[in-house]
Amino acid sequence: MFRMTLVGTLLLGAQLALAQAPAAPAAAAAKPKPPQPAMCSACHTLQPNQMGGYLDSAAFKSQSMQLDVGAAAPQILRFDAKSLKVIDAGTEKKPDFLKDAKKRHEVQVTYVEKDGAKLVTEIRFKGPVQIDPANLIEYAGVAKLVAQGPAKTTYTLIDSRPLVRFQEGTIPTAIHLPFIGFDKFVGRLPKDKNQLTVFFCGGLTCTLSPNSMKKAKLLGYTNLRVYREGQPEWATRNYQVTTPTFVKAAYLDRDIPHVMIDARSAADATSGHIKGAVSVPAGQERAILKSLPEPKLKAPLIVYDGRGGEQAVAVAKSLIKAGQQNVLVLNGGMIGWQAAGYAVESGVPAPTRIAYAPKPRAGSVPMAEFTTLAKRTPLDVLILDVRNADEASSGMIKGALLIPDEELASRMAEVPKGKRIVTHCLTGIRAEMAYHKLKEAGYNAAFLNNEIDIAKDGNFKIMPR
Repeated sequence: MFRMTLVGTLLLGAQLALAQAPAAPAAAAAKPKPPQPAMCSACHTLQPNQMGGYLDSAAFKSQSMQLDVGAAAPQILRFDAKSLKVIDAGTEKKPDFLKDAKKRHEVQVTYVEKDGAKLVTEIRFKGPVQIDPANLIEYAGVAKLVAQGPAKTTYTLIDSRPLVRFQEGTIPTAIHLPFIGFDKFVGRLPKDKNQLTVFFCGGLTCTLSPNSMKKAKLLGYTNLRVYREGQPEWATRNYQVTTPTFVKAAYLDRDIPHVMIDARSAADATSGHIKGAVSVPAGQERAILKSLPEPKLKAPLIVYDGRGGEQAVAVAKSLIKAGQQNVLVLNGGMIGWQAAGYAVESGVPAPTRIAYAPKPRAGSVPMAEFTTLAKRTPLDVLILDVRNADEASSGMIKGALLIPDEELASRMAEVPKGKRIVTHCLTGIRAEMAYHKLKEAGYNAAFLNNEIDIAKDGNFKIMPR
């Protein structure tokens, strides 16, 4: 049986009191803030010529990088590999470091405007947050607390991440006290200021939990720890928990692909199971191992049983042992799901093989669709090859237009407005960058997010991701 403190509904919005003075001059328009994800802005202040976010990709052939700044569209930035300054956790590295840099690493860039484009002069990769070793607790310590539970060991485990991350899955027994809104929810801290209180958030570079600890310390709390590796490490070594309400908010309402797994007997699953669930009775996990998604996809695998949790935990542990990195147990199980009024299927057997397809990147086209368009291109479609000329010399798709990604901004007039433009390169990186440039310019665009090998005669082979 699991015990998990649930979060009430967040209050949204506030009334603004506006006062007008008849003779007062019009206020100057506020300058836009430098772009960065909302979560990052809670801790980081940027200069006007800076951006913060997550590095999606870097292409040395076009000397471009794509930065996720939390807005509707990512930022496409240029760089000069000869002069770019790269700092990793305070240590200067060669620009080639970008080639092997971990995707989605948090970065801060400084740029200058040049020839109508943003040219990055410096990129800083965030290093591990520095915390006094006396205030650190490692995975083994947290796992021991969770295994014993608050009933046997007095502690409070606090998830400092935003609500949507908490809903996607958290460490068992954790409560939610987000750093963004800490003062509003400070009442969730334990009444005993000497009680062991452990904060965690999004990993080694995340400052939300260390900053939450600092706030608690100022309030007089004396027994504080930070699990610095946080949710990312826990998810690779142990199961997380969620609730029916959170599954709806984090996965169903946002149309996030996931897999529901029914750990009860096949007979129980047939009598009634969560719509779309796969039947994997506890003890029979071996039967579905071959159909599991690739671990690198970190597919959300949500396991449930009747209510007790023992069967779900057994299956969850088997999935983690098989290498899965995002396994969750549904608190309340099937009974909790039904009590929430969510969709249930009954009278038919649940499927016994897992089928998972990750959500495609915005603007990407499936391999099969690209193949059809490239082999017999309709009059209202143009295949745009954004590789360099030397790459294209080894072979091009028949009828494709070649405009290297680095030249696209200056040659946009060559791209017809009345057609659907589908871009490709060697790996999909530059194709996606070109896609965003075209979208910003008002084109109906898409891109192939796969590696492609094109022969001299125009025949090609697409490699699945």
